[in-house]
Parts: sequence; C-alpha cells; structure tokens
Amino acid sequence: MQEDFRLIIDLVSVLAVAACGGLLAALLRQPVLLGYLIGGMVVGPTGLGLIKELVQVETLAQFGVAFLLFALGVEFSFSELKKVQAIALGGGGLQIALTILVTVLVCGVTGAWGALPAKGVFLGCILSLSSTAVVLKCLMERNETETPHGQVMLGILVVQDLALGLMLAVLPALHQPGEAIGIALLAALTKIGLFAVGAVVAGKWLIPPLLRLLARTESRELFLLGVVALCLGIALLTEYLGLSIEMGAFVAGLMISEVEYSDQTLTYVEPLRDIFASLFFVAIGMLIDPVFLWNNLELILGLVALVFLGKFLIVTPLVKLFRYPWKTALIAGFGLAQIGEFSFVLASEGQTLGLVSRRIYLLILGTTAVTLVLTPFVLRLVPILFDWAESMPWLKPYLSVEGQPLGASEDLPVQNHIIVCGYGRVGKNVVKLLQQHQVPLVVIDQSESRIQQLREAGVPYVYGNCVSFHVLEAAGVLEAKGMAIALPDPMSTRLCLKRALELYPELDIVVRANHDKNIELFYQLGAREVVQPEFEASLEMVTHILTDVGVSSMVVQREMQEIRNRHYLDLRPEQTASEISRNLHQATQDLNKRWYTLPDNSPLIGMTLEETDMRYLIGVSLMAILRTSGEEIDYPDVKVKLEKGDRLLVVGAAEELAALAEFAQGQVAVPDENHACQWVTVSKDCLVLGKTLAELNIRQDYGVTIQAMRREGKYIRVPEGSTDIRVLDQMLLCGSLPNLYQMEKLFAPNTLSPLPLPVTKVTEQQRWVS
Repeated sequence: MQEDFRLIIDLVSVLAVAACGGLLAALLRQPVLLGYLIGGMVVGPTGLGLIKELVQVETLAQFGVAFLLFALGVEFSFSELKKVQAIALGGGGLQIALTILVTVLVCGVTGAWGALPAKGVFLGCILSLSSTAVVLKCLMERNETETPHGQVMLGILVVQDLALGLMLAVLPALHQPGEAIGIALLAALTKIGLFAVGAVVAGKWLIPPLLRLLARTESRELFLLGVVALCLGIALLTEYLGLSIEMGAFVAGLMISEVEYSDQTLTYVEPLRDIFASLFFVAIGMLIDPVFLWNNLELILGLVALVFLGKFLIVTPLVKLFRYPWKTALIAGFGLAQIGEFSFVLASEGQTLGLVSRRIYLLILGTTAVTLVLTPFVLRLVPILFDWAESMPWLKPYLSVEGQPLGASEDLPVQNHIIVCGYGRVGKNVVKLLQQHQVPLVVIDQSESRIQQLREAGVPYVYGNCVSFHVLEAAGVLEAKGMAIALPDPMSTRLCLKRALELYPELDIVVRANHDKNIELFYQLGAREVVQPEFEASLEMVTHILTDVGVSSMVVQREMQEIRNRHYLDLRPEQTASEISRNLHQATQDLNKRWYTLPDNSPLIGMTLEETDMRYLIGVSLMAILRTSGEEIDYPDVKVKLEKGDRLLVVGAAEELAALAEFAQGQVAVPDENHACQWVTVSKDCLVLGKTLAELNIRQDYGVTIQAMRREGKYIRVPEGSTDIRVLDQMLLCGSLPNLYQMEKLFAPNTLSPLPLPVTKVTEQQRWVS
C-alpha cells in the first residue's frame, strides 16, 4: 500500500510540474513542450530526485505515446495516406536506408566503434527515426496537419514508426553472424504481414459492429471505455508479437478511421491523449542528465549540429525527388532533422545487449534530448527564414512557386461562377446549396479521396493547393463572381484569401473563421464576409427562441443582420488593446509584415484609409496604426485619417511593401511602364486651369484615366466630366509611364513621382473611368 501511495505522490508531482512548466513556457511565449522537458529534468533522478518510482511513471508515460499515435491513426486515414503514399513509403524507406548507410560509412571512415558494421547499423537506426510526438504536436499547435509539408512529414513519420517494430526485432541479432540477421528480419516481416492481414480483417468486419453497439447505448463512458480498451489491447498484442506498442496503437487508429464514428472517437480520446502526452514528455526530461550535458556540452552540440545537417541533407533532396516544391522539401527537411523519442527505446535496448557503452548511451540520450528541445524553435523559425528568403529576388522564384494543379475536370465554367475552396463538411454543404440553385461552381481541393467524390458526383473541380497562384488561375479566379473559403486551418485561409485578391482585387470572398481572433483579420485582408460556425449556431438558437416567444420574425431577422453587419463585434469577447495587438501579431506571423513610418511630406497625410486605397493600388493591408501620442489603433476603420508621424503595420508581399514606401514618399517606382499611377498637384501657372475634365478628354487623347481627386480636404472617387480644374487640386492619374510624363507637363512642374500599380492587380473592373 505504501508503494502505491508513493506512485500516487509521484504521479501528482509529475502532473504538477508539467502544468507549471507548460504555464511558464506559455507565459514566455515558448512551446509548452519545452516546459514539460525542463520540468522532467528538475524533478527527475538527475535533478532534485523527487520522483522515486521512475519505472512506473515511465510505464504510464507510454500511454501518452500510444494515445498520440492512436489519435494520429484516426485522423490519418487510409484514404488520406494514399495522397502521400509515394513519399511516405518510397521516401520514408529511402530516408531510413540512406541514414543507416551514411552512418555505417562514417563510422567505417572515422574508425568509430572499431570495425563492427553492426554497431554502425544500430546507430543508423537510432538516427533515422524522427519525433512523431514532437512534430505532430507542433503541427497541431499551428494547424498545419493538412498542409502539404505537414502531410509529407506525417507520411514519413508513419513509415518510421512502422519500421521501429522491424528494428526492435532485428536488434538482438546484430552481434550475430549475417545468417542470424537474415532469419530475424524474415521472422519480423512475417509477423508484420500476419498482423497486417489480421488488422484488415478486424477493421472491416469486427470493429464497425462493435462501435455501433457501443454507440447504441448512448453512454459516453461506455463508448470511451470500449475505444480505450481496443486501442491498448491491440497495442499489447503487437508488443506480444515482438513488434511495438506504438505500431499497435497507430494501426488501431487506422482501423477506426474508416468507421462512421471516427470523429466521435477522436473527440473523446483527445483529453486523455493530451494528459498522457504531457506525462511522456516529462518522462523524457527525467532521462536527461544536466550535469553530463554540461560536462560534455561541446561534444553534444557538435553531434547535434551533425545530426541536424545530415538529416536535413538527406530528407530535403528526397522530398524534392518526389516532385514537391522546394518550399515543401525545405520545411520537411527542417522538421524531420531531429532524433525521435523512440530512439530512447532503441538506445536502451542496445545498452542492454552490449552494443553501446554507458558513455555512448548517455551521449545518444543527450544528443536526442537537445534535438527534441530545439525542434519547436526550428519549426517556429522556418516561416521567418522563408519571409527573408522570399524577399531576395534571386531566391523567390524557387520558393514562391506553389506548383501546377495536379488535375482538373473537363467541364470547368469559364465566367460568373463561384469557387469553393475545400470540400470538407462545410464545403460540401456550400456546394449542395449552390447546386440546388443551379449556380455554376468550381471546387478546389488537394485531397485525392475528396477529388474522387467530386468526380463521382460530377462536380467541376481543380485538384491542387488553393494557396497556389497557378491553381487559382486554373479555377478561373479572374472571371469568377465570388469565392467561398471553407478551409480548416487559418494559415491556408489567410494565404488563399490574400493571393486570390492579388489576382482579382474586386472578388467577392466569404471566409470561414474558426477562432474569434481571426474574424477581423480576415476582414482587414479583404474578405467581403466572414462566417464563424459557432457564432452562426448561436444566432440560429437565438432566432428560434425569440420567434418562439412571439417576437416578429421580421424584427428578429433585422436584428440578426445588424449583428452580422457589425462584423460580430457584439458577441466577440472583450479584449484589451494589448490583447488585440498580441493576437494580431500572432495571426500574421506567417505573412510578410512590417512597421512603416509615414514620411512628414507624404501626400497620404490627411487622407482617410478609404481615400488612400492602398489595398487595391499597391496590394498591402493595413493592420494597425501607432500614433506619435502612443495611441495604437488596431483594425482601423476606413474613415480613420492618416496623421503626420503615424507608424503603419502593413502586411503584404515584399514588392508590395517596397511599393508602399515609394507610394508614401513620392519616389519613382515603375515595375511595368504600361501601368503606373501618379498623384499630380495643379499649380497656379497651369495652362488648363478652369477647363473641365470633359474638355480635356485626357483618356482619349493621352491614354490616362483620373482615378480620384482631392479638393479642399474632400475626396472625390470618380470625378464627373463637368468638374473644373482648380489650383491645388490633387488628381490620381493612371496610365503608361510615357503618357504620365506628358501629363506632368500639362498640369504642373511640381508633381509627385509615379507610383506603381502592379499588373497582377489591375483589371478592367478596377479601373475608374474619368
């Protein structure tokens, strides 16, 4: 009883230190995973020594790995695996083989561990595994599991996890003659084959009726209990067969993923997964010896650098070899450059078998622990590095190209159609309603299973990533009437929204928002309407209740529409200015953003944001204004006027941010001589004073249009032909560069310099006729 009570104390201590470490990391805006690892180091045997029952805590921590891989299997179904099966099976297998081969060659050349190739194979197996738990957690925190690089990494990680069982089976025979290794390998493959056949049979004929029986009880407790027993039972079966608990948990998830109750299963298991996963990471932290790390710091840092560089140079070319864009290949290379947590299992087994000494074992543990700690920081740093790289003209063509569409139906509409991005649950409902009203549409999706559903339903589609310019153009965005973005992750939604508006600034776009903090951001980036599923559900509930108590349906609908017109402000949680600013910065971290100080002599001073028209003229989106008084205006209204000394937080591509500086300063910036804009100030000695715009007829005679006019502080978007020309009038002229130079001579010698209107943003719908 005393030992059991000791275990309870240890378990409470681990959970407490995980909560404290995670909270501290979150407050410092660091990955919570780092807090778990450091917490484990503090209470572990090499730290304060507060944990006495280390073996039992590690046993409980194995549940965390099992639930992590079980949840991954439920989400990463067979149909989704087909989409990356080439890179997962081919690339994952090649990555493991190449890592082992390179390690054996390096050990042979350097003479490490003598002339025993078996030890080189053992070390290669350890280095070939990356961290499923760490990478998966980082991808989930950033909502990137559905992105191309996320799916590539998860596909390779799945193959690595499956290979772990094979490695554990072969490991005892590594110090035996070559025949013993062959026999062990054959036996392991036979076991895996038999287990795979049994899993397919159970997943098709046994699991579905069992889950239906549990669901009919309508008991959440019974359903959860049955699912957990199924997960751990299959995991124990694989352990008994000499494979691994991790493989069994993942296969159990795959078996459930094809059943109709998969979403319900995932919802119930997620809390257990998160709790036990924190136990697992704390247990890893307990294995780290900070004193040994410090005494061998230089050696371990050198090994860490070699591991990161070596695995990056192996993974990146392999992903590129399978025809993925450089950006996807580089992110996958950075993301899989660490050593995985399952390498602890191999290292411990190797020490037991005498393949490594105690010192080598500690070096492996230290190197693995450091790579695990560094991985969240590397993945967080990658978007910043790409922002910098894409600002370099000679690098941008290699990184910004998202790839051509993988396929498209033959009957794509050519104009006045609706583009639906994403064919998930929300996208399917949108498509169904549009079809009922016979509205022409095109669906963009990058899931092979969903594309197959579209083929069978006869719905026009484009197979590809909707954040790609090429895919959007293939869907006919330049001739579309509107777009509905129903993507699950905010990053893809932001990129898709921004790039669609870069191609067609006047496009009517409605966006799905999963979080409150993204609602206003999507409006600022140019969405015409933003819809949040939870918010719309609350409106429907209120509508039903008010109608039921006797309120007129017309009054209810008018009130609901007023709430929508106020951009959901009434029901959004109250936030301080600092909270709004922090959410804004976090939401835009994957986009190019910059604080820009407005020059004192800028022609934009005194204009409202509506008058400057920055989004349509140069493509940038204004997210915040910082006044000289210290006041910060987040999500400024279109009626806000720019003042002297204002600092602007803008989001846009590198060339758009550069164009803003030129636009605000009045410097020459002409990326294409056929499309430029220029603010012209009429001087007192102008020869056309008093004449009307109709009399000048500058569009026909000079090929220039007057897009807007400012007079005595008033802004006129489309001046009429009867408008006369007066001293100090400011006119925004657009046309070719030579024609604008002629207009300089016509109006005044003291003009401001031409400003760019990028070709990709200029359409006939956008140009205003004078």
